[in-house]
Amino acid sequence: MQRVAFENDDIERVLNATDLVRLIAQHVALKKKGREYAGVCPFHDDHSPSMMVSPNKQIYKCFSCGAGGDALKFVREYHRMAFREALEFLADRAGVKLTPRRAERVYSTEEMNDGAGVSREDLAMANGSAMEFYRAILKHPEHGKGARAIIEKRGISPEMVERFKLGAAPDRWDGLAMFVASKGFETRAFLGAGLIKNREQGQGAFDLQRNRLIFPIFDQLGRTIAFGGRRINDADEPKYINSTESALFNKSASLYALNFAAAEIRESKTAIIVEGYMDVIACHQAGVTNVVATLGTALTPQSARVLSRLCEKVVLFFDGDDAGQRAADRAVEVFFNSTLEVRIATMAGARARGLTQAKDPDELVKQAGGVELLKTIISSATEALEYRFLRLRDRLAGASMNQRSTAVIEELRRLSDLGLNDLNPIRRQMVIKRISELAGVGEESVRSAMREFEPRRGPRLNRADGGPGALGPGGATGASGSVSSSGDNRDGARDGEPAQPSRAARGPCEHALAFVIAEPGLWLTMDASQREALCEDAFDAPGLRAIARELASIGGDATEATIARALRAIASDEAAAELAGLAMSVETAYQGDVEKLRVDFASAIVAARATALERKAADEALPLTVRITLQRDAKQLRAKLRSDLPPGSSAR
Repeated sequence: MQRVAFENDDIERVLNATDLVRLIAQHVALKKKGREYAGVCPFHDDHSPSMMVSPNKQIYKCFSCGAGGDALKFVREYHRMAFREALEFLADRAGVKLTPRRAERVYSTEEMNDGAGVSREDLAMANGSAMEFYRAILKHPEHGKGARAIIEKRGISPEMVERFKLGAAPDRWDGLAMFVASKGFETRAFLGAGLIKNREQGQGAFDLQRNRLIFPIFDQLGRTIAFGGRRINDADEPKYINSTESALFNKSASLYALNFAAAEIRESKTAIIVEGYMDVIACHQAGVTNVVATLGTALTPQSARVLSRLCEKVVLFFDGDDAGQRAADRAVEVFFNSTLEVRIATMAGARARGLTQAKDPDELVKQAGGVELLKTIISSATEALEYRFLRLRDRLAGASMNQRSTAVIEELRRLSDLGLNDLNPIRRQMVIKRISELAGVGEESVRSAMREFEPRRGPRLNRADGGPGALGPGGATGASGSVSSSGDNRDGARDGEPAQPSRAARGPCEHALAFVIAEPGLWLTMDASQREALCEDAFDAPGLRAIARELASIGGDATEATIARALRAIASDEAAAELAGLAMSVETAYQGDVEKLRVDFASAIVAARATALERKAADEALPLTVRITLQRDAKQLRAKLRSDLPPGSSAR
């Protein structure tokens, strides 16, 4: 995929106006770690902070999955935006006015189109137009009467109607379809968004939402991505209808009202999940604003990952009926291996304790003292795994010996499937002890039964094999990241070479390139032979080759700023990830110590030159005398490297 090229400095102005730490912190909870910030990576199923964000370099890098880049790359990947869409979003956010320029090429099909050939921009336009239509219908004296009656009955304030952009679908088959036609909009955009559908026979289209109270569904940026519709006529089925999935709307990864709740979730480090749209709006109206809802009763791993980036604790507040119980069980399974603290609260439990007769959070917060009672129920919520064990206890009560044995074995089987054997030893022992108590058998009997379900697997890679513990800051090499500069070190450096920054088995040329990426001014200090050592042929990875190719094309009148700008504009995503990784490795290792960085770079470029000479000497097409000379020169450089390297010098 290529990046669109612009003839002006729009990209640089937008990136310079964007604080990457603040941008990412709106989506991922970040913690200060030295000069950088650490957070859970949103681009893979990360259970510990693997992503580092550098405020100095304005880049991010995950040392587990390899994702990395600048603010534009983050927005594109996180929000699934095309390049231009991401640039415009960041420009609007930073107050930067873009200069319209002709692009060198159109966007790729993958960037622009979904499966039906409708661009994401067109889908967003369709959803936005539909939302305004539904809002207008809500205010219509006749067509909005039924929806307004529900709003009044449920006590939703005008402020909440406006905040959540509530609307109404008219009681007719083609209300929205006629609106689309009258405005001359592109019909296929509304078809792709799941708002209307072509008739199987005859001409025209019909609405998917009819005679319903409409709840727009927003993404974390506040864009309208879908709609939920609640029936007005009790005879209509089903009670709720959600939009079909599209390039903008992934139901499994979406949470209702997350755009309104994210700030308070980050601040309180707690997210409260309820079952319905009405529950969310009622809680926000009552001032409890860290509340979201799943789109349906099931919590999914995708939505759980979204929450894990924002908070430390999740409280699932369900009605407690059969559907709510199933949702709670599912939630326990989804969060089983998560580092989040997960708790379960139910209205059924509150009613059983005589705290309230309300059937749901919506009804609860509208009662006198309901908000304080809601907070009491939330604060006394049961730890999720204990909630599951209490359910097991209830199943075992009064059961026969055979039934008890079967129930316990099935529970162990399910927990093993969820990853019981992968839990840390302390938590695993606590689970064993609790099941032992419930079953009335010894802990060793439980362990013996568990061994039957242990998966047969090959050797497992630990964090030192590629996770953040070894490659990232503060990993297996120690808090400072230093590695001995003599002998065989873990980063694969030859004897006499400085250790390499934050990357296992990094070659000398890639090692030297890392310094240039972190400090572009170093390129200007290098002579022709040193630059040749970092030529395109020195690298195998496409991203590294693209970086080397860009450096080689830079003219002699370049400045540090123009070099940095050229590197930033490299087309490929592979190069963007490599740039972030190389820069972050040096940034983390040296923490702003430019003097030490330059000393280690001097050694690193000598090692790179020696490697380049050895690579040439291996070319059997060259005359033997030339190859011998190249080998001799390489040996001399390595001897110089060993003699010049200061004791304890490190490139980390």
